[in-house]
Amino acid sequence: MAVRVYRLSDEDGNGLKCDLSGCPSDSIRGPRKEEDELSSPVRRGPIGRLKGNRGIRFTRMDTSKGRNERALALIAEAVLAPSSHNTQPWLFRISESAIDLYADRSRALPINDPDDRELTISCGCALMNLRVAAAVRGEVLQIELLPSRNVPDWLARASFCDQPRVFGSEAGLADSLARRRTYRKRFAAKAVDSTTRDRMVSAAKAEGALLRPLLSESVRGQAASLVAAGDAIQWGDPDWRRELAAWMRPRHRGDGLTVPALAAPVTRWVGRHLAMGRSVGAKNRKRMEAAPLPAVLGTDGDGPRDWLLAGQALQHALLVATWHGLQASYFNQPIEVTDLRPRLAQLVEGGGFPQILLGFGRPIETVPASPRRPVGEVVESVESGQC
Repeated sequence: MAVRVYRLSDEDGNGLKCDLSGCPSDSIRGPRKEEDELSSPVRRGPIGRLKGNRGIRFTRMDTSKGRNERALALIAEAVLAPSSHNTQPWLFRISESAIDLYADRSRALPINDPDDRELTISCGCALMNLRVAAAVRGEVLQIELLPSRNVPDWLARASFCDQPRVFGSEAGLADSLARRRTYRKRFAAKAVDSTTRDRMVSAAKAEGALLRPLLSESVRGQAASLVAAGDAIQWGDPDWRRELAAWMRPRHRGDGLTVPALAAPVTRWVGRHLAMGRSVGAKNRKRMEAAPLPAVLGTDGDGPRDWLLAGQALQHALLVATWHGLQASYFNQPIEVTDLRPRLAQLVEGGGFPQILLGFGRPIETVPASPRRPVGEVVESVESGQC
């Protein structure tokens, strides 16, 4: 049976190690000691923020190079991961022996996500997809989170291991990569069976996070009320509305929240100028209350490492859900609004920090996949040196 070895570090950099039997065959290690308005805020992009990379030359990827085909195939499936406002805030850099994952902070949401918490979670989702794509091909990856404290944008390194092909346990989730959707409509009124629920909980736990279903009608109702309260606060903020509107884009743009091309100018105008918190909140409250399985994904800590773990846990649970015919809706307003997050935490037994609030269920209709940018736009190669 394959064993995943986690090597984490405490605040003093001391190694902590635990083995999880039955988990996929990779290892995760801690850090070494040593276009529209607000859619392009004045924030330092990933290349401008990198430190300690003297002698390394990054170039935009030539996707025709045969030596990169293995990595590109994995990245093409990694980018199918979900992200806030479909910003796709990731950048991959390919060297001869590894794929490095960076945060692309030029695609951040400074109003909705001022700490880049959701941005980092989104990148964690992409990392999970990368692992699944590797597993189904028999590739063995060694995963290192936050490889350098001096380069905060460098979120993970996935190193190829030269060993016989091993099909990790994640391989069974590969068919779910392209079938996963974010479902923004009401689900079918059909309960999620306990076996499926337990498998999603186990998937999140295997990645270092806890998925806690909200089974009590009282707790579900209180969580739904917090969603409505969050909508009212967010839609009442003109800066938040402008940021949202900036990411409303026609499908051909390849990112953002898809709106019809002809209606895009009007839709953005409405988003910027009309405070629709009451109506949107009422709708989302009903959707939350009607979701067959609402749940909170949480972590013990609340820093970049925890967010990366949360992202991998979220995506693992989503892929398991998809395999069982489920999709998910997101209700993150109570987590995004600072004053509401502690109130949501009080509703969840076991403590910890809520990272994602979502609902699972069976979709009534098929929805198209959200658009994605071409892989060549999110990939760069390292010509010399080593990150």
